[in-house]
Amino acid sequence: MTTHEFPDADSAGVVRLDEGHHPGDGKMPAEFENPGLPPHVHRMADHDDAGAKRAERQVAGLFGLSMLGTIVAMVGYFAFSTEHRSWVPGLGHVSTTNLLLGIGIGLGLLGIGLGAVHWAKTLMPDEEVVEMRHPMRSSDEARAGFAEVMREGGEKSQLFRRPLLKLSLGGAMGLFSLPLLVQLLGSLGPLPRNNLDVTFWDGHPHEGEDGKQHRTFEHPRLVTDPEGIPIKAADVTIGSVYHVLPAGLLPNADGEGGLEHGQLEEKAKAAVLLMRLDPTEFQDTPGGKKAKEWGHDGIVAYSKICTHVGCPVGLYERTTHHLLCPCHQSTFDVTDDCKVIFGPAKRPLPQLKITVDDEGYLIAAQPFQEAVGPSFWERG
Repeated sequence: MTTHEFPDADSAGVVRLDEGHHPGDGKMPAEFENPGLPPHVHRMADHDDAGAKRAERQVAGLFGLSMLGTIVAMVGYFAFSTEHRSWVPGLGHVSTTNLLLGIGIGLGLLGIGLGAVHWAKTLMPDEEVVEMRHPMRSSDEARAGFAEVMREGGEKSQLFRRPLLKLSLGGAMGLFSLPLLVQLLGSLGPLPRNNLDVTFWDGHPHEGEDGKQHRTFEHPRLVTDPEGIPIKAADVTIGSVYHVLPAGLLPNADGEGGLEHGQLEEKAKAAVLLMRLDPTEFQDTPGGKKAKEWGHDGIVAYSKICTHVGCPVGLYERTTHHLLCPCHQSTFDVTDDCKVIFGPAKRPLPQLKITVDDEGYLIAAQPFQEAVGPSFWERG
């Protein structure tokens, strides 16, 4: 904009920023003239009782749509198992329960929202009003009249005159809370029972008659993750670190076998770090002696899951033989049974006792003797 295109500062009451400083005169700007309000336009429902009745039925119909959606959500929750699948164009096969819960709850919210908006636009008062500024604290008279204002609001909204609205709104709001309560109380999943205490090192999981997981320990071989190749003790040199899992959890090198269901959950608990130290480097402490005894010729295996909040222990200092968790810097001393020497973790990493089979492959001599990972309520 060129200089001559700026409006006149004196006539327009504006301050030009291309002319240096502009000291003020200490006065407030002049007040704008009250533009007023446009004339009120009456709606059909304001002067036609038939129109008001029609609007009432429309609002009730939308609330009824909400109730129908809630019923669909409840049917989806109770009538179908979590394994049941339905084909949906564009999505493929999806969980029928999740599909109906989403559609039902969506319709429930949509019906209540559209019903409330339509109610406000067709039956509630729509005159524009102006309230002058006043002190924040209401006067005693205003406080005393609060109940009267609420009563008048109820009358103007025709909530008392039209019981169909009241009943349909109450039904929609009341029923809509059921899917939320049902999911809160019933969809938190089964109780963990002993699932947190055992891992795939205890054996292949199968559910017993008591509802708990039962496993049969079979001295599984230690295999590399993710290749699934068994490890010979002779192949583990001093300073080596392997990420290992129990045999049978993952498919073997030929792509055969492996756990069909729950593989990710089992892998998260069974992940182990395998290291080899010089046997003379273990400390002369109860922990150091136990670590050496539970290993094989300096080869030791410890859970990879940090005992603080369950992050994977991801760093190994080969010169100090310290394992570090990168999440919160918990540090474990391998030479002293992975004792915590720094950080927020409160317990050592659980050790897996290992030995070798007749062919020289490393195997688990026994499962973990304590639960892996962070604390939980039932943990001793």
